[in-house]
Amino acid sequence: MSKSKTLKGIVGIFLLSLLQYSCTTDDILPALELIASDTNLSENEGSIQITATLNSTSSETVTVPLLISGSATEGVDFSVSAAEITISNGQTSGNISLNGLQDQDIEGVENLIISLESGAGFLVLSGSSLEIQILDDDTDTDNDGVLDSDDECVDVAGEIENNGCPFLGFLINEVNYDPASDAPGDANGDGTRSPLDDEFIEFFNSGSALDLSGYTLSDADQIRHTFPQGTILPVNAVLVVFGGGTPTGAFGGAIVQTASEGQLNMSNSGDVMTLADPSGDPVLTFDVEPLSNNPNESYTRNPDLTGEFEQHAGLDAANGALFSPGTKLDGSSF
Repeated sequence: MSKSKTLKGIVGIFLLSLLQYSCTTDDILPALELIASDTNLSENEGSIQITATLNSTSSETVTVPLLISGSATEGVDFSVSAAEITISNGQTSGNISLNGLQDQDIEGVENLIISLESGAGFLVLSGSSLEIQILDDDTDTDNDGVLDSDDECVDVAGEIENNGCPFLGFLINEVNYDPASDAPGDANGDGTRSPLDDEFIEFFNSGSALDLSGYTLSDADQIRHTFPQGTILPVNAVLVVFGGGTPTGAFGGAIVQTASEGQLNMSNSGDVMTLADPSGDPVLTFDVEPLSNNPNESYTRNPDLTGEFEQHAGLDAANGALFSPGTKLDGSSF
């Protein structure tokens, strides 16, 4: 589609004689001035007026045909109220409006050139054209093809299929190997604090749906959990395995399981947890030893998913919480 639209005929050719105008002084030729109320037009419901003004009143109706060209496209980027400006009998001016049209295309700044040409019997006081910039309000900060308004990872280039976030694969996001004493340590929410039941490992799947049926979770000594058949972890979904008890709560909508062998038994003094596929090949590991300082709270990635493991409660987003199984640091859902 052409970016140049002729709205009506050849611009500014007035087949009018000087006698069609009544001038207040005999030594001033009839003259026309073209003015825009603004030179920037927002695509987000922006509107500006284009006014044509004579230097004296007209003795009859005058029609000022316009030519609009430039990189913007009528009906896509802008609309115009009329193809010409009409100055009524006895008036000195008339106007039309240009309106921006919203879209979700990243176009950058586009322009409109509104022109008229001098014709017999009048002068153009302010040049023969106006330039209007149409401002694009659609931005893509990380240049990944997803507009910031729809991008869940504005500052990190990602995938269109993943709402602008990168696919991170399958990962461990939070581990609670040392539940706090008494009620504050009740991570599974069943009303009872247990040093074994309230241990948990939180997994996040940033990738294609993953079938974990038959996968195992082991400590340094033995298998502690076998994922049951039908354990399917969708894209951008969370799974939490507690040591035991009766997990009670929403847990951010995560899939929640308890260790099939009755406990995870993560040793505070040092342990290695291994997730293996049904063939026994390791998929993920978590080494407790570098973090074995009896924290009485969980270790979590900061920021969620992409950061290094840090103690939970001291992080600003956690607001003092000791753990957040199934949710982000701040308690919101992934």
